[in-house]
Amino acid sequence: MMAWIFLSIAAAAFQTLRFMLQKTLSMGRLSAGGATLARFFYSAPFVATLAAGYWLWSGVEWPGYSRLFWTYALTGGLAQILATWCVVALFAHRNFAVGITFKKTEVIQTAIIGFIVLGDMVSSAGMVAILLGLVGVLVLSDGTGGGGLQRFFNRAAGLGLLSGLFFAVSAVGYRGATLEIGSEDPFLRAVLALAAVTVSQTIGLTVWLIWREPGEMGRVIAARRTAVWMGITGMAGSICWFTAFTLQNAAYVFVVGQIEVVFSIAASVLFFGEKIARKEYLGIGLLTFSILALVILG
Repeated sequence: MMAWIFLSIAAAAFQTLRFMLQKTLSMGRLSAGGATLARFFYSAPFVATLAAGYWLWSGVEWPGYSRLFWTYALTGGLAQILATWCVVALFAHRNFAVGITFKKTEVIQTAIIGFIVLGDMVSSAGMVAILLGLVGVLVLSDGTGGGGLQRFFNRAAGLGLLSGLFFAVSAVGYRGATLEIGSEDPFLRAVLALAAVTVSQTIGLTVWLIWREPGEMGRVIAARRTAVWMGITGMAGSICWFTAFTLQNAAYVFVVGQIEVVFSIAASVLFFGEKIARKEYLGIGLLTFSILALVILG
């Protein structure tokens, strides 16, 4: 098995574990902002130590960060914070598997943004995949029990689509950041970029929470016995994603990463005791198929 495929599968598995822990913490113990900070706060020490240790062990000269690196890294870091916040807030409205599937609209939204901003053309097969994905999103968003437009335009749908948008922006930013590090070692580029991003996210979000949610920082520290595992799984998943992006086109990495939907269904049923409605299975299937078709055929 090629390394990037293994890394993509591992990243999806670690990310599912991290979201499971994040959902647990957000169900009463922490706010959406606190659960988001915990993911970065407890990852930063491990990531920084790993990056410094690997660089010293490799014995190469310090590759340094360019100015463009910081543009990519900080933009991607902010987008990831907003995306994670949206996903955690979404868990309060819909079940775990549906929340993760909404996040997977990041692939479809990347294609749309690429056409609007860069003029990237989408093939006819790709357009069919996008439309099929739209149907899947509408099926998934039909969960409020309301009538008319409320059935499709609701807070859960908005949070899910926003998370996909922000994750798409963060992926582009992170890949750009790793390419700005002057090293031939893909793992070194990945961990150095990840360390800079994670520390920046931790500092920025800590300041924000102290200002906007007094007392939440104390609750994040109090939840350390669970949150530290979220930090470790978050770090492991991010390292796998970052390294895979240095080895292969992000589109192919996203294809393999769709296995996260399968992992999330298993977690939803086995760990949270949630029931997946037949209609939601249909939406998950349509959206997953559309994403695969978009990348493979489009």
